[in-house]
Amino acid sequence: MVPKGFLRYHVLEALSQKAMSGSEIMDQIEKHTGGFWKPSPGSIYPLLAWLQDNNYIKELPAESGLKRYEITEDGKALFEEQKKIKQKFREEGGFMNAPFFENFLMKLGPDKNGEFRTSMKRLVVAFFRLGGSLQEKYSEEIMKEALKIVNDAADKFEQLNKKLNETKGEKL
Repeated sequence: MVPKGFLRYHVLEALSQKAMSGSEIMDQIEKHTGGFWKPSPGSIYPLLAWLQDNNYIKELPAESGLKRYEITEDGKALFEEQKKIKQKFREEGGFMNAPFFENFLMKLGPDKNGEFRTSMKRLVVAFFRLGGSLQEKYSEEIMKEALKIVNDAADKFEQLNKKLNETKGEKL
């Protein structure tokens, strides 16, 4: 499930960099999400039509039959509003406030659920803030350090899960 406004934000972000066609925008979004998501033509083209109808983008004269779009001043203003919303979403923990984690951790009981959720929220907020900072001011050193931390944490979670599963096996 993609959060409301996610696609619009990424389309405006792509067009704020340069004029693009619908297929170029889809490729750019796929690249920007690390290959995790590529919007379909059925979601991109209706959105492009809506953005154009509302004067947020305009179609450029076709080059070799390819429609390209560029962002308008109204579109730039909308993108700035979207960036503020995205920042607030990050600062407030984003999806960590959604019911997903409540259901995911329900069997732990309210005390442990709250503790875990608070810690996960801190982790996700810190992760998103670092991502935003790296986009603004990239540092190879910081990126390497972050990668080490993430890999170390993943290794530790995998070890805990293995330990838990081995313990379950002994009790059976």
